[in-house]
Amino acid sequence: METAAAKVSWKIPLFKIYWDEDDIEAVNQTIRAGMYWSCGPQIAEFEQGLSHYLGTKFCAVFSSGTTALHAVLWAHGIGPGDEVIVPSFTFISTANAALFVGARPVFADIEDSTFGLDPEDVERRITPRTKAILPVHYAGGSCLIRELREVADRHHLLLIEDAAESFGATVDGKAAGAFGQSAILSFCQNKIIATGEGGAVVTESKEIYEKLKLLRSHGRLESADYFSSTDYLDYVTLGHNFRLSTFCAALGLAQLRKANRLIEMRRNNARLLDQRLVGIPGVGVITPPPGYHHVYQMYSIVVPGGRRDGLMQHLAERGIMSKVFFHPLHKTHFYKAELKYDCSLPVTERVSQEILTLPMYPAMSEEEIDLISKHIRGFFSGAR
Repeated sequence: METAAAKVSWKIPLFKIYWDEDDIEAVNQTIRAGMYWSCGPQIAEFEQGLSHYLGTKFCAVFSSGTTALHAVLWAHGIGPGDEVIVPSFTFISTANAALFVGARPVFADIEDSTFGLDPEDVERRITPRTKAILPVHYAGGSCLIRELREVADRHHLLLIEDAAESFGATVDGKAAGAFGQSAILSFCQNKIIATGEGGAVVTESKEIYEKLKLLRSHGRLESADYFSSTDYLDYVTLGHNFRLSTFCAALGLAQLRKANRLIEMRRNNARLLDQRLVGIPGVGVITPPPGYHHVYQMYSIVVPGGRRDGLMQHLAERGIMSKVFFHPLHKTHFYKAELKYDCSLPVTERVSQEILTLPMYPAMSEEEIDLISKHIRGFFSGAR
């Protein structure tokens, strides 16, 4: 059933996609080519551009961040009997990816500074079956990735980063996604750079990169273009069709060319929101730790005291969208009722009751920022 909030015509939506004529021309050129709408040259160009931007050796693009997660765990040999430590405070595909390959996701708690996995709680949950730690970089920031890398190294575990929300974020100048053996990216429509749907895996391992290329395209050896070659291309392993289309890769290249500008626009909007929201009683503005470069894929605040849902309704009545990112996965019907998970994650549960994501997009105007802050201030001052 459609809720009342779903019927609202938002004056200020949660996000807007930034596009320009360069994006349109990139897709038009691909259409006009008349062929190579799949497996075109823009695929490799986009992969090379992403690797260069993040400072990683290899990149393979995928049809979504979810298929990238599935493929990266598969490529690293994670399977039945293995455990993968993940946050419950994330989008569901982070945990489901372990299930896709027959492994078991093990939920660990988060910490308050970045809302990423708590390294101490992760260490407590390691068992002889643990194969990997899969942390999430939340909302455009980075988790405590250096500390998590130390835990992974100490226990000889894989560290695979979910950087779906944090393309362009850094810790002391090093990119989120460049700390582990591999990492995934997402280019869904609300991300820093967007292709509608799309994802990628970046990795330091040539062996993993070669496996990823097989797994995304039916297990086929890609020694030539399947669609324009008469050569027999052998099938050497099981694989899916997880490929990104050439249209999306061309659009991704156009978006990548302006990534730094889009990030700076987001950061400027976040600074303005910070300035207007700091000091409002009942609102907690989130400050990244020193050395953390936040790109604000989302802009979240903390609203303690049980007033978060009231603020959401107050904003919705005034045409301003807000949303909870995230409700805990271990409380979903699937994990709790179907898979019988029973977890104690006190920080996750508290944060998920207090977190609220406000509108954030590159082209947000100062007038929109003023309107958002005005109505938040009005809610807490009692003006209705």
